[in-house]
Amino acid sequence: MKIKDIVNRDLVTLTNCDQEPIHIPGMIQPHGFLMGLTNDWIIDYCTSNISSFIDLSYTQALGNKFETVFGIKAQERIFNYINSDTVQDVFPLEIELLEKNFQVNIHKSGDTYVLEAEAQFDKQILADIYTQTIQFVTQMNNTKSLKDLCALVAEGTREITGYDRVMIYRFDEQYNGEVYAESCRKDLEPFLGLHYPHTDIPVQARELYIKNLLRLIVDINYEAVPIFTIDNKEDKNLDLSLSILRSTSPIHVQYLKNMGVGATLTISLIHHDRLWGLIACHHYSEKNISPELRLAAKLQGQFITSQIDIRESNDENIDSKKSIEALEHLTALDLPLAEESLNTIIKMPELMSLCNSGGVSIQFRNKIYKNGLTPSDDQIKAFVEQLENKKSAEFYTNRKISDDFPEFEKCSNFAGVVYHSLGNSNHIIWYRPETVSEINWAGDPEKSIVKDKNGLHPRNSFNIWKQVVKGQSSIWKLYEINSAAKYAHSLHNSLMMILLSEEEEKYRLQSDILKETNSELENINWISTHDLQEPLRKIQMITSKLLTEKSGNPEDPDFDSLERVSKSAARMRELLQDILKYTRIKNTKEATEKIDLNLIFDTVIDEFSELISESGSVIESVKLPEVNAIAFLMKQLFSNIILNSLKYASPDRSTVIKITASQEPVIINNKANVYYNWVKFSDNGIGFDQKYAESIFKVFTRLHTQQEYSGSGIGLALCKKIMQTLGGTITAEGKLGQGTCITIYFPCDKADISI
Repeated sequence: MKIKDIVNRDLVTLTNCDQEPIHIPGMIQPHGFLMGLTNDWIIDYCTSNISSFIDLSYTQALGNKFETVFGIKAQERIFNYINSDTVQDVFPLEIELLEKNFQVNIHKSGDTYVLEAEAQFDKQILADIYTQTIQFVTQMNNTKSLKDLCALVAEGTREITGYDRVMIYRFDEQYNGEVYAESCRKDLEPFLGLHYPHTDIPVQARELYIKNLLRLIVDINYEAVPIFTIDNKEDKNLDLSLSILRSTSPIHVQYLKNMGVGATLTISLIHHDRLWGLIACHHYSEKNISPELRLAAKLQGQFITSQIDIRESNDENIDSKKSIEALEHLTALDLPLAEESLNTIIKMPELMSLCNSGGVSIQFRNKIYKNGLTPSDDQIKAFVEQLENKKSAEFYTNRKISDDFPEFEKCSNFAGVVYHSLGNSNHIIWYRPETVSEINWAGDPEKSIVKDKNGLHPRNSFNIWKQVVKGQSSIWKLYEINSAAKYAHSLHNSLMMILLSEEEEKYRLQSDILKETNSELENINWISTHDLQEPLRKIQMITSKLLTEKSGNPEDPDFDSLERVSKSAARMRELLQDILKYTRIKNTKEATEKIDLNLIFDTVIDEFSELISESGSVIESVKLPEVNAIAFLMKQLFSNIILNSLKYASPDRSTVIKITASQEPVIINNKANVYYNWVKFSDNGIGFDQKYAESIFKVFTRLHTQQEYSGSGIGLALCKKIMQTLGGTITAEGKLGQGTCITIYFPCDKADISI
């Protein structure tokens, strides 16, 4: 049987250091030993230091069944432990292996069960740990801020574990770290407030911190122990992401050595599935702690992560309350619905305090209203133009706008902005000036990894390195952004109401002017038509008398002229009467009533009986419906349509006029589901080209000359106005030389519709 180690010997360079495979080092720390078992209990992996703990070498263990080496009783203990409800990463298995007592942590790595054994610790006095924990919980309830809680956890963790220094390490959005809270020996230099670059903890290390919440280095000067396996597969390896004994990156070990650290314990702080921070414990000599103390330390981390949302809310509660009060005050303002109200709004101090800005501007109809520390109008317009070109967003916020818009890098008076579009090129913007800040780094962050002739090394110097940060404002907090969004929405609604109010006022004024104009026109029409009637009657009387006198002498040259004058006066009177009828019909509905169209039809036919008889016309009609209408208008409507059919009769055939109607209401508009009664007047007259179907309803529109067919050209326009007055409509279909069909539609009441 061939055996090989799985030590990862890949070189780490500047180009791949952030991808160092730290989860498969192929080595462990020497304070315990490791075995890997297959599903059928074959020892497939074993560390070379197993002989330091029991009377057995790794070569004797590899390839053998576990029960053959350690006995069936030990195997049963492990089997029962694996298949029990025990939380295995909390309570390790206490077991005797070859007459030695061990505490064994077990986890699954792929298809392999990984057993990590450490010598049995002296029994910890759990009562003391319990008492300390209860005392801590009591003190925790007395803290309000997150920072106070973290300081308490740092103190409590150091008291429980005995490490020389305990730090609560908090990450920002880019995973740069800050020592947020600390407890250390009085003789040690404090690290509180120091910042560390994100490169100190690369991506793959952060991923392992999320998978495995506890990492322990007992002796920073340890010599890593290789893991051996049966050489039966190419590139065979073992993922140690969940391992307690995993050997750490040599770059990280050197980093800790440069800090003078002798041992470490690290607890991950996970919040919303993201690495929020770490509890980092440093000791300046070798140090190991029992599983009970490890559990107590992990509980300290749980205390923090369970309280982050609550404590951050408490921290922001006072400021957010002020913001809410400012928002409520602004939205409760009872201002006139006029653009002048913006002069009042922009001067309200609450407008800036609702998101703690240094200035604010509102643009409405290309006019900019400003208050506080703001850019110039030209800068605002340039910024909005760039924003719309690049982002096309209704909302934008940044504490350092030069990151997105380098052209504004020198505009220190608005390093941070919150922008909201208000529609139609209107917007509101809150501004914050740059906040020049000084950050104390633990060494130069640009030199976190150093390359020399001997390879890669972490930085040697952890002296305080000061960085001055310019061009950015303080961070916009979530409650500030939310308050700005809520007020922007409210302001948008107010601006829409201003526009609607102005439109309403404009239309009201136009309506008043139109009413006044219509009233004047009606008076003018009434006066003019009545005043013109009288002289026309006199003209007809005089011409009629003169024609009578000259009737015995038709050859008189004045006879023809007088006859033309008489006919012109008659046509003028007819036109004036039609105009008078047309103007009498209002555009507003008058009181309608149920009208039996059969009675209207009979009345009209009776009046036209002589004309119908003389022309030899035939009128055919079915039973007509009852409709909501006005009687005299219906009589006018029927008269005009029937007279048109008689007037425009074809000289080649006898006139036939057919009147048909719907017997029940029907839908003529599927989308609107509107019901109508309809009546059709069809004739076989001269017809018309369908392209004139709309224009024939216009006032004074004629398709024929006055010499061909007499009339004022108002008849069908009058019909259309009547139907509009009733809320109905009228349509025309024509075929040149074949005839015309006029259809009128009457809207129905719901009561008329049988379902």
